[in-house]
Amino acid sequence: MSLSDIKSRIEKAEAAAGRDIGSTKLIAVSKVQPNERVHGVLEQGHRLFGENKVQEAQGKWPDFRAEFGPVDVHLIGPLQTNKVKAAVELFDAIHAVDRPKLARKIASEIQAQGKSPDLFIQVNTGEEDQKAGVLPAEADAFIKECRDMDLTIAGLMVIPPVDEEPSLHFALLRKIAERNGIDGLSMGMSSDFERAVALGATHIRVGSAIFGDRTYS
Repeated sequence: MSLSDIKSRIEKAEAAAGRDIGSTKLIAVSKVQPNERVHGVLEQGHRLFGENKVQEAQGKWPDFRAEFGPVDVHLIGPLQTNKVKAAVELFDAIHAVDRPKLARKIASEIQAQGKSPDLFIQVNTGEEDQKAGVLPAEADAFIKECRDMDLTIAGLMVIPPVDEEPSLHFALLRKIAERNGIDGLSMGMSSDFERAVALGATHIRVGSAIFGDRTYS
């Protein structure tokens, strides 16, 4: 499926939901993709990408930005505290703020660098033991804690359980966001992004549908 096909489907989903066309941002998830595939999407004019690992992004995006100019790159994978300095330097947004220790480290690094990426709090709506994210019952308190650190929270992020209806999790994330006055909703991937758009996603994360299947070494 082509990039233009994905964008057309997003626009149709926005129209069906009565939303403004273009109100959903498409994050092209370029993690573990060959550079030539990423280069091809950049040549088509797309300028918003998602990476899972700081080190991989460090080896990729400085050169691409030198060639193509400004490109927004979002960290959508888990972040270790010892990688926060590099993450704040490199990324325009961090989608996986999920614990107080990490939030404190990010707050300190923002002060040190004078640069503030958009921050999304990951919510573990399925309460899965193996998955990162604050639990729904603890989300309000964690959002307040982050704000008390003078962190501006741009949005919330979710990765629904693979064996459950994602719309239930998208709706729960939206409720948490609404009661906390948060506008951003990072939700929806290749298999379910149209349902996410219908429920108010502001950012969707699509990888294999744009780039093709990943080959992990």
